[in-house]
Amino acid sequence: MQVEVSILGNYWSFATEELLVKLRTSPQGLSAADAAACLKKHGPNSLASSSAASPLLLFFSQFRSPLLLVLVAAALVSAFVQEWADAIIVLVIILGSAFLSFFQEYTASRAIEQLRKRIAMRCRVLRDGQPITVAAELLVPGDVILLAAGSLIPADSVLLDSNDCFVNQAVLTGESYPAEKRPGPVAESSGIAERTNCLFLGTSLRSGSATAVIVETGARTTYGEIAGKLTLRPPESGFEQGIRRFGILLTQIMLLLILAVFAINVFSAKPRVESLLFAIALAVGLAPELLPAILSITLSRGAKKMAGLGVIVRRLNSIENFGAMDILCTDKTGTLTEGVVQLDKALDAAAGVSEALLQLAYRNASFQTGLPNPLDEAILRAGKADWTVGYRKVEEIPYDFNRKRLSVVVEQPDGSRLLITKGALSSVLSVCVGALDRAPLLARFEEWGSQGFRVLGVATRRLAAEEKAVESQLQFEGFLLFFDPPKPGVAQTLAGLKKLGVELKVITGDNQFVTTYLAAQVGLPVDRLLTGAQIRLLSDEALWQQAERTSLFVDVDPNQKERIILALQKMSHVVGYMGDGINDAPALHAADVGISVDSAVDVAKESADLVLLEHDLEVLRKGIEEGRRTFANTIKYIFTTTSANFGNMLSMAGASLFLPFLPLLASQILLNNFLSDIPGMAIADDNVDAEWSERPHHWDITYIRNFMLLFGLVSAVFDFFTFGVLLYVIKTPVAEFRTGWFVESLLTELAVALVVRTRLPFYRSRPGKWLMISTALVTVVAIAIPYLPFAPSMGFVPLPISLLMMVIGITLLYVVAAEVTKRYFHRRFAMT
Repeated sequence: MQVEVSILGNYWSFATEELLVKLRTSPQGLSAADAAACLKKHGPNSLASSSAASPLLLFFSQFRSPLLLVLVAAALVSAFVQEWADAIIVLVIILGSAFLSFFQEYTASRAIEQLRKRIAMRCRVLRDGQPITVAAELLVPGDVILLAAGSLIPADSVLLDSNDCFVNQAVLTGESYPAEKRPGPVAESSGIAERTNCLFLGTSLRSGSATAVIVETGARTTYGEIAGKLTLRPPESGFEQGIRRFGILLTQIMLLLILAVFAINVFSAKPRVESLLFAIALAVGLAPELLPAILSITLSRGAKKMAGLGVIVRRLNSIENFGAMDILCTDKTGTLTEGVVQLDKALDAAAGVSEALLQLAYRNASFQTGLPNPLDEAILRAGKADWTVGYRKVEEIPYDFNRKRLSVVVEQPDGSRLLITKGALSSVLSVCVGALDRAPLLARFEEWGSQGFRVLGVATRRLAAEEKAVESQLQFEGFLLFFDPPKPGVAQTLAGLKKLGVELKVITGDNQFVTTYLAAQVGLPVDRLLTGAQIRLLSDEALWQQAERTSLFVDVDPNQKERIILALQKMSHVVGYMGDGINDAPALHAADVGISVDSAVDVAKESADLVLLEHDLEVLRKGIEEGRRTFANTIKYIFTTTSANFGNMLSMAGASLFLPFLPLLASQILLNNFLSDIPGMAIADDNVDAEWSERPHHWDITYIRNFMLLFGLVSAVFDFFTFGVLLYVIKTPVAEFRTGWFVESLLTELAVALVVRTRLPFYRSRPGKWLMISTALVTVVAIAIPYLPFAPSMGFVPLPISLLMMVIGITLLYVVAAEVTKRYFHRRFAMT
């Protein structure tokens, strides 16, 4: 069949049969061949091109950096006044920096693209009449999709069938509450909120189930048409705020430096063009112009390493928050427990073993069409398939997080109808006949809970042939006891998290008895507990204080989860939340780090910053360590470049005030900066001291500023010492002065990087392999440059061996001074 899908116009007003004809599909969906043809015609179901940016575009994007644009302008000024040698040298250095940054970023971006494909959204669809799972981007108009609670809507669709289908579509309509959806055409003039038969890309199924046919995909969807207006900048993380403030600080210093140095040199009657180039080169030399590339490389390499540990990073900037996290909130199922729930007993109301009760529970679990869950799966494993033979499902009241129960109406072999309700015991008892004596039932519930059993209740009600299902006046039938044992080794993992400075808090919808039992088994404190009922009575201010001191939050609803997260954040904690259910989405959004698992519902994975391939706290612990290493290496680059650069530029600016010539040519400053950045690239793979990873760290602009000023001053002292030796002791000519100081300045910058990269004595902390190799190579280049054939074109001359030895000696003295200064600084100042 040739598939042709034209613009359907007001598709929401078409009758189902007419719509299927226009889409050239059927309730059984498209064939595989038709779907392939349609995909070829309409393209993938995505809002943006699925292909990554081309290498050429990525290369040209390197020139968006204001610092590189300033250098381009400087080169153009040189060319305009026919200083061709300076112009060519500056342009060569610009291209070298751009190529270095491009190569690293391109490699990193390709790695991240591959990682993200591992957690791409998938959807159940009918192809050739059979349900299969495909990537959402392969869906086409005419596909029939199968949706359950928690599903993200992958494309604009029209309902063919639904069961208590409620959709969260606030992203399009702003509605506070989920909207009910049902099949059947609506008026052509209906607005988005009034199209009750439509499901839209970007929304999610809050409860119930649905079968729908796709009518529009990708950019042709309602969301796609207004995507630009809907794209909101997410709140800045602490990491992003720190980078922005750091950029402001450097910009202020750069502007002052350019204006002051240029004005003073012009006033001193030095050549204006050379003075301008010198001032610009000083400012650029101060700034870590490769910082954007270093950040991208460091974070992407960190993400790649974390993927090897089973943690997929969806948002790169979340890595810093992950490492800074000091509180982790999580449910207990699958995290503290094995996650393989077993049905231990099915007991009647008198606590006797009852197969009849198990059969009722089996029919309820078998016929329900909502989101799959471990409890229903445990019931189905314990039952027999022939227990549903002769029974027909008539109606369903899906589970929701307020009622905490699920009901199905079945027609029995004799034609009678029976409502079977299963859910949280207190919820089920609340709709049972009023004469029921609840006290002994609740006493058993508490006893079993204190033994670690999760207890559900089962109740029934006989219905007349046409009677509507109502959950009231039910007959209590009995209990279902489930057991999910603690995960082996979880106590050791919790101890490991505590050693990293991360406190675990359990937030669960389970009751206090089973939660307290489990907490005691794994070593969590059980005396600090809040129930959902108690939280409802607390003001926000009171909850701020209580939440910080509480370890177990039990019997909570989804909105309370979010409220707990916000309360902890108010007390200056960096909070992670780990969840995998539809009810976890608000808390995942609110947390500083949202963590989900690969098996989670779509809406939970979409809300998360990180996705675990295994539901395992040990995987998370290893990821935290890697996140801290990634943040450490980012900070190292800033420390090494700003401390040495600030000192060198300060000393050159100062020297230009009293020297009758410029201490370095602009091209020499830029070459110095370029060469020192080569080892900087290798910092992304540097080793990190174990002491750093033992506690969380935050971006601290005051700490960085103090570091830059103190080490900059130390560097400047040695620079001025070098000036004095060169000018007044050896009395070198201008070219030899510039050459000697160029070598000294570059060697000290390379040396200080090895000192400040660790809080330990530098000789007790082993640098990464590539950092050592690149530092050694650039050191050889720095010493060799004055003797190379092209040296005269850049203003260099060969140095006498005695002078070279003196420069190396000054560098060694500087290393000792930097080590002493580092020890003082870390005793005097502490990074938050």
